[in-house]
Amino acid sequence: MFSKACEYAIRATIFIASESDKGKRASLKDIAREIDSPEAFTAKTLQKLSKSGIITSIKGAHGGFTVSPDNMDYIKVAQIVVAIDGDTVYKRCSLGLESCSEEHPCPFHSKFKPVRQELQQIVENTSLKDLVTGLVSGDTFLKV
Repeated sequence: MFSKACEYAIRATIFIASESDKGKRASLKDIAREIDSPEAFTAKTLQKLSKSGIITSIKGAHGGFTVSPDNMDYIKVAQIVVAIDGDTVYKRCSLGLESCSEEHPCPFHSKFKPVRQELQQIVENTSLKDLVTGLVSGDTFLKV
């Protein structure tokens, strides 16, 4: 449902937050390696996340990317989704029809509408801290 860029952004943010939770800064190389993403693509994604205030970019020899541990409870996955994909994931037609709407539904509209609504609920109610907790405890993984 999310674009590939959005998937990478969510994974990158989780990794950066887990490193921040340990008191470390994550480098571009480490992030790209950990989320299996090309460095140039990862850099553009991180730039969008930084401009949106989700992550912090620190320049210099000891720089890197961080997420304030105090903010992890308040950063919701929905913020990452909107920063990368906008809110179209909740609005676009599942069949790609531009004319699909409540007034002119496509054949799949009524089936897909509750899925979009549930997805929106999940990302709006899931914090970065929720996701980092599973990663730090070893219950969840970013790559196998």
